[in-house]
Amino acid sequence: MNSIITHGIQISVQTRYYAPQSSPKSNHYFFVYEVTITNKSEYTVKLLSRHWDIIDGHGQTREVNGEGVVGETPSLEPGETYSYNSGCDFSTEIGKMSGYYTMLKLVDKTEFKVQIPEFIMVLPAKLN
Repeated sequence: MNSIITHGIQISVQTRYYAPQSSPKSNHYFFVYEVTITNKSEYTVKLLSRHWDIIDGHGQTREVNGEGVVGETPSLEPGETYSYNSGCDFSTEIGKMSGYYTMLKLVDKTEFKVQIPEFIMVLPAKLN
């Protein structure tokens, strides 16, 4: 699990290869990831948007920007945790993602960015 804390917000990510949506013969590899967001700050925050940098094994980069995560813009009070699952496909056996969430501190309407730690997704057979 990769984890980082920015402005009191902890982001943790776990990944796994998902064979049912992959087709190695067609160079299509699908990975799922679970993100856990924990509010370790003293204020209530709301997740507004996401930015992802996605890089495959050939160094090809994609950027993804959007409102919220999985159709939600969750608010977290101090001590609360929010988790969600999503996925990413690659044409290579390995890839990586990183990025940030834009959050809003509800008490004073201040926006700030929370770093998402870089995480690597790799075909299990390549780990040996």
